Amino acid sequence: MKSAVAIRHVPFEDLGSFEGVLSGRGYETVYVDVIANDVGAIVPEKPDLLVVLGGPIGVYENDTYPVLKQELRLLESRLRVDRPTLGISLGAQLLAHALGARVYAGGRKEIGWSPLRLTRDGRALCTRHLDGSETSVLHWHGDTFDLPQDAVRLASSELYENQAFSWGRRTIALQFHAEVTMTELERWFIGHACEIGSTAAVNVEQLRSESMRWTPVLVRQGHKFLEEWLDLVES
Repeated sequence: MKSAVAIRHVPFEDLGSFEGVLSGRGYETVYVDVIANDVGAIVPEKPDLLVVLGGPIGVYENDTYPVLKQELRLLESRLRVDRPTLGISLGAQLLAHALGARVYAGGRKEIGWSPLRLTRDGRALCTRHLDGSETSVLHWHGDTFDLPQDAVRLASSELYENQAFSWGRRTIALQFHAEVTMTELERWFIGHACEIGSTAAVNVEQLRSESMRWTPVLVRQGHKFLEEWLDLVES
């Protein structure tokens, strides 16, 4: 059986609908929770797939949260051996930083559902399934990053130019969330209650309404995205 390791920063931000896709393709998924497990014990080249999930901390806070330094070392080593790696939200920012790009606080928080603007490269790759004419994705971040050297920009949004990039053949980073389910988001609404309450023009009622509309569509499109990306990296 193939192995997938998912680094999880908070208990309620997991692989969501992506977990079923991985299971269906013969992956055994193991979560490494940064508050309970030793990220430094992960052998960089060993997992067939590494996924770094989201979380409410910033890459530039690595003195406050030393586990981020461990994650960066892991990603740097894994990138050198070109093993399949997916970064989501904070995971995307960590990948950008591991590739030498600057990660920093953005001008405003982007929380809620809105479509992506795919680049020409984005329309040619697996991200084509997440095209804004087909679905909206969930944005939930306040930080952003510069495009790493040799990376290919795949998508932008109205607020942020860098929403997705690929690097090499087997690494992809998504600033947004394409993995979420409605059940999972109800946990987010509680877990991120303080952030929701402190962000202007964002409230649970609106998020829930938009989530009920878009999650069924995004689950289908997200599955197509992940299946096609796995076809590429496994070949």
